[in-house]
Amino acid sequence: MVASDVPRTRAFYQTVADAYALLVADVGFEGALELSLIADFVDQLAHGERVDIVDAGCGTGRMIGHLRSLSASVRPIGVDLSPAMLAHARAAHPDVELVEAPLQRMSLPGESADGILAWYSVIHTSPADLPEVLSEFRRVLRPGGLVLLGFQSGFGERRRSGAYGHDIELHAYLHDTAAVSSALTAARFVVEVRMDRGPRREERLPQGFVMARAV
Repeated sequence: MVASDVPRTRAFYQTVADAYALLVADVGFEGALELSLIADFVDQLAHGERVDIVDAGCGTGRMIGHLRSLSASVRPIGVDLSPAMLAHARAAHPDVELVEAPLQRMSLPGESADGILAWYSVIHTSPADLPEVLSEFRRVLRPGGLVLLGFQSGFGERRRSGAYGHDIELHAYLHDTAAVSSALTAARFVVEVRMDRGPRREERLPQGFVMARAV
């Protein structure tokens, strides 16, 4: 994420946090394919009494509750750069550790997590800056840990005015699944799942998903 992206992204989510919390309250936007991928991600990790999973870019915490519902052993840790979004997450999940930080500097100890879910959070990181974020993910993950990324797939930057009912412009980047996979390999991951799907009726863009294991 280039330096200018961090304050711009923070300002965007500071503005739309309340509307976002109302409009995107849970996993109702995810289809069966996405939910099965997340369930597989958790199932591969949930073999001990405690499994530390970082929700990287947790926003209002909508995925935190879902992760906990998949296994009683999951201990989520939320990371987000917007205090306003984290306030909603804290209200919904007062017992969960939440950290205010950008993805490339998550302020978490090295090799402290079993898994990282980056669910549509790297859309605010340019492809050129994605390696920095993936290196941070690798630093935080224990060897053998998993990362799962979801994003709009393709090339270029997209902008949308009036996002979430506010007079503010959304800036986001598309990511190519092959390029994401190559960047993960360079960051010392082994890619286990790489998937593209076309846009659904309510979507404008294809979607991409990559799951990789830290080595």
